[in-house]
Amino acid sequence: MSDTRQLMAGVALVFAGFVVLGAFGAPYVQGTVESEQFSDCYEYSQDSPPAPVDCAQLEAQKSLFFALVVALLGGGVLMLVRGARGSWDQRVDPSDMAGPPS
Repeated sequence: MSDTRQLMAGVALVFAGFVVLGAFGAPYVQGTVESEQFSDCYEYSQDSPPAPVDCAQLEAQKSLFFALVVALLGGGVLMLVRGARGSWDQRVDPSDMAGPPS
């Protein structure tokens, strides 16, 4: 993969990590507050009253979600570092060069 593509993929992965965290992270924050402050966890929905859930199960789901976000962000940073440390245009074949010959 070329250096520019690695940089673009890195930016896309980091962006996706922040979008996933921002869009889907709110229920996990609420569950953390419930388990720390009240030691009872509930699942909320629009059409039914709150249903009690196991706090350990909620913590496990939060850990998996956090692992997904860390994997996206870590993969993006890795791709950014690999793209920035690449050789860029130093290894271009003479047949692929544009412009007048030198």
